[in-house]
Formats: sequence, C-alpha cells, structure tokens
Amino acid sequence: MCLAIPAEIVSVNEAADTAIVALGPVRKEISIALIENAKPGEFVLVHVGYALHKVSPDEAARTLAMMREAGLDAEFAEFGEAAR
Repeated sequence: MCLAIPAEIVSVNEAADTAIVALGPVRKEISIALIENAKPGEFVLVHVGYALHKVSPDEAARTLAMMREAGLDAEFAEFGEAAR
C-alpha cells in the first residue's frame, strides 16, 4: 500500500529545494520541488521523501486521526526510521 502522511514544515532550504518536516517529535528532510512557495507552519502530504501538495491544518489533523483509528501507527514508525 502507498501512503502519504501529513507533516508540518519546520524549515525551508530554498537553494536546495528541500524542507524539514515534523510528524510529532520526528523530523525528516524532504524535497519540496513539486510544490510552490512552501513556508514553515504549512502542512504537506509526504510520500517517498517528496511533498506532494499542501493541506490545511484541519485536513492534516483529520487524516492523522483516521490513520491512527485504522491502526496505521506502524506507518508513522517507518517515517521515524527513515529520519534516523
């Protein structure tokens, strides 16, 4: 199964077209080449190291809640493993 996870942008490196995103305490560097004008505090859907598109904070919270209810916490663990 392919899964895109909502995460908050913490910082942006415009020169490298990358950003650091957070999912809880986990931080990960991702590419922001596929979206425009990424800013800290915005939420994006992350899949295989790329921000696919921006989402609202409410949509991100609803998606994460549904993923937890569906028992997809293991997917969050994989996100954390990739960040280490």
